[in-house]
Amino acid sequence: MESNFLKTKKLKIFTVEDDADFAFLIHATLNREEDMAVIGHASSEQEAFQKLPALKPDLVLMDLNLSSSPSDGIQAGRRVRLETDARLVILSGYEDSSIVVDACKQSFASGYLFKSQFEILPEALRRMAVGPTPQLALIRSLICSDLSAAEQTVLELLLGADISLRSSAKTIANQKSSILRKLGLRSQEELLHLFRYYC
Repeated sequence: MESNFLKTKKLKIFTVEDDADFAFLIHATLNREEDMAVIGHASSEQEAFQKLPALKPDLVLMDLNLSSSPSDGIQAGRRVRLETDARLVILSGYEDSSIVVDACKQSFASGYLFKSQFEILPEALRRMAVGPTPQLALIRSLICSDLSAAEQTVLELLLGADISLRSSAKTIANQKSSILRKLGLRSQEELLHLFRYYC
């Protein structure tokens, strides 16, 4: 899928960050880039979803720790991926790799950056906006790691791969249901929506 960024050469970014000073620094830095524009900001999940439907950003830069726990950013990020067409980049003050890896996996992110890597933010966002990147491939692999080999094959089939399976229709249907359950999804439509950036 061709992104709006590739068509317009202007990357539209929405930020979700509860630290007002750091948000200001992000906006000032990104708005200096000729090919970027911060089109909106929110300090909470609730505020974000009051604004996101109308703004239609190419990319959402999400603070992992919106209040007291990383789970807030994970939940908000997952909702961004399910309810919008934006790519999601996790921004984390935590430099614990296990926390960040789990957050990217659960939220179906396109990538992540530590806040200490602020100086590379513009270039990193450019790469993540067009993909594919090594981070994207890694996150896809992590998401699929909870699936059995047979389920991974059925997933590829659902995503459009030209695969011939000997399994019965009932077995494939059961594996499809298992895939959705393990990934916490309600439908094949949600799965196709989330995986289109990973294909």
